[in-house]
Amino acid sequence: MKNISYTSGISDCPLLGETITQNLKKTVEKYGNREALVVPHQNYRATYSEFWQQINIVAKSLVSYGIKKGDRVGIWAPNRFEWVLIQYASARIGAILVNINPAYKASGLEYALIQSGLKLLVMSKGFRQTDYTEILQQVKDNAKELENIIVIEKDWDKFLDSGKDIADNVIDEMESQLNFDDPINIQYTSGTTGQPKGATLSHHNILNNGFHVGERLKYTEKDRVCIPVPFYHCFGMVMGNLASTSHGACMVIPGEFFEPAQTLKVVQDEKCTSLYGVPTMFIAELELPDIDKYDFSHLRTGIMAGAPCPVETMKQVIQKMNMRDVAICYGMTETSPVSTMSFPDDPFDKRVTTVGKVMPFLEVKVVDPVSGDVLKLGEQGELCTRGYSVMLGYWDDPVTTGKNIDANKWMHTGDLAVMDEEGYLAITGRIKDLIIRGGENISPREIEEFLMQHDAITEIYVIAVPSQRYGEEVCAWVKIRQGYSVTEEELFTFCKGRIDTFKIPRYWKFVDSFPTTVTGKIRKVEMREISSKELNLEDFRLLKENKI
Repeated sequence: MKNISYTSGISDCPLLGETITQNLKKTVEKYGNREALVVPHQNYRATYSEFWQQINIVAKSLVSYGIKKGDRVGIWAPNRFEWVLIQYASARIGAILVNINPAYKASGLEYALIQSGLKLLVMSKGFRQTDYTEILQQVKDNAKELENIIVIEKDWDKFLDSGKDIADNVIDEMESQLNFDDPINIQYTSGTTGQPKGATLSHHNILNNGFHVGERLKYTEKDRVCIPVPFYHCFGMVMGNLASTSHGACMVIPGEFFEPAQTLKVVQDEKCTSLYGVPTMFIAELELPDIDKYDFSHLRTGIMAGAPCPVETMKQVIQKMNMRDVAICYGMTETSPVSTMSFPDDPFDKRVTTVGKVMPFLEVKVVDPVSGDVLKLGEQGELCTRGYSVMLGYWDDPVTTGKNIDANKWMHTGDLAVMDEEGYLAITGRIKDLIIRGGENISPREIEEFLMQHDAITEIYVIAVPSQRYGEEVCAWVKIRQGYSVTEEELFTFCKGRIDTFKIPRYWKFVDSFPTTVTGKIRKVEMREISSKELNLEDFRLLKENKI
């Protein structure tokens, strides 16, 4: 390797030049009698043959509702078997699946519906204490292109029945007209400014990324993958579902949402060989007082990603949970998502202090953030990714796309990284002012703009502070308008139910002024240092950031 921070990935396995369901069809032909999807909390089981039949029924139903290639179909639900069927059925006919975060409140939902031009929405009645139907009533009249709403608990059987008169060859013909470079998925990801952006991904993007993640984990048809991470994110639907179906492995869904004891019981009862999670999930599992009672004898691998990973957590996952081949992944939604990943046989120190090596058929480089020049090995700079996994662009937003993907097709991640002489990458920080809380990307500006609506606030800045459990937490520095007063509890109440719960600041600091540069620019780095010290949050021993 030359003494520059550039490397590319190779593999004996070529890229898959096919659509998602063309690939799935091959899996069905090879492993039709093996289990494809198991969802114990819904008493659902399906072999690959049964799974394929159900996908076709759902595809016909979508067509009966007028859905065609390129139309946007939204899914707003926690982890259920219906989510997976919609994922593959929409891909079968070329509809673009729009993933809607189950934690969205009215503002997030409205933005996704309108910005994507959603035509049909499949949704749950609610999630935990949130009533989806009530939220939808608040915003649906503003979503002018939304024609139909399918509430799973109420309308699913009627929905399935609607396509019974559509012939199989109609669906086959629709699939035959698809190209693997067609857009097939929109995932909203928060940036450093403004509203979320709709990362638009193709069959080629996410099928190949899922496949090569599975290759690095050495998946076969004998693997059973426990997926407690949410489907609305790439972690669940790409690294989980597509990695499984491209290898004939079984997708095992332990619950609508993550619950540590339930997850481990499913791992045990279903003899899972692989388990996914962000570090907070693994921490919660390891903290169970009766963790030693679970049988982990079948477990061998899995993925830990999505947030900073404590070294001790990785050690315990390997020792107590038998996940000797657990991998660390790094990437972003815009890169489908995985750009780098550790190998099962990497030395332990590489698996816990780096985010592994570049994935096959991708390139990564570390550049000077100002000049764009490639840096020498060991020098810190911005990490850039190029290759098949880079998104098609942000939906209906060519300007923002152009700011993130340069003329040479490099995706600028905004992350600071260092590459060593063996090609391992360590993520050392972020250029972008983005908060990552338990795997959720949070835009500070979005919170700042919302809270500026409060009469008592004259100025506010939101920053990230370290969190042992979530990697980062939201902290707000607030300047109160003269003549007003407000408490933390009042501000929390102001936020509750109006913005997503994970975006509500955990910490509040009331100030008369803010640290600035000589030119008057707010110094958020200094604010973070001050808050971390005051809150005694500066000594957590964390790995470098793994952002998915």
